[in-house]
Amino acid sequence: MAIDTSDFKNGMHFYLDGEVYTITEFQHVKPGKGGAFVRTRLRKVKTGQVLEKTFRSGERVEPAFVEKVKMQFLYKQADELILMDLDSYEQIPVPSETLGSQAKYLKEDTEITALTANGETLGYELPNFVELEIVEADPGFKGDTVSGGSTKVAKLESGASINVPFHINIGDVVKVDTRTDSYLERVKK
Repeated sequence: MAIDTSDFKNGMHFYLDGEVYTITEFQHVKPGKGGAFVRTRLRKVKTGQVLEKTFRSGERVEPAFVEKVKMQFLYKQADELILMDLDSYEQIPVPSETLGSQAKYLKEDTEITALTANGETLGYELPNFVELEIVEADPGFKGDTVSGGSTKVAKLESGASINVPFHINIGDVVKVDTRTDSYLERVKK
C-alpha cells in the first residue's frame, strides 16, 4: 500500500532505496509553468544523515511501519551503553557509536526511544531537551550578566561540554538542546 506525496506529513517514515527515512520538512510547490512537486528534507533513521529530495506531485513511496519502544539508559560499560526495555525489563548492550554524538548527554535513568521496523532496531532518539548539572566551569564574576552575549565552556554531569553564559556556575542545572548542542536556560531549583 504505497502512499502519495499529497499524504506527506512531518515525522512520516518510508522506504527510499531500501533504507528507512523520516520526513523532517516538506513543501508543496506549484510553479506557474510545469508540474507541481514536493520539496522534502529527509533524515535517514539509521545514520541520522540528512538528504534533500524533490518528488514529482503524485509520486508514490512505500511506507515504513516504525515502532517506537521506550528504553531507559542504565549505565555505560567500556564502549557499550546498557539500555533497558521498559516493557520487558530486558537489558540490551548497545555500542555507544550507535547513538552518535548525542550519547554525550546521557545520564542514568534517561528515557530514550528505540525505533524498530520489521524486528530490526534502526536507531535511537534522545529527548530534544535534557536538564544537566554543571560540574566544571570557570567562576562567574560580579557584573557578568545574562544579556552579555559572551560565553564560557562548562562541563556537564554527563561529560559533555557546552558554551554557557558567564553567570552560570558549578552546581547550576541547565537545559540543553541535544539537537544543536546549545544552552537554552538555567533551570530553577
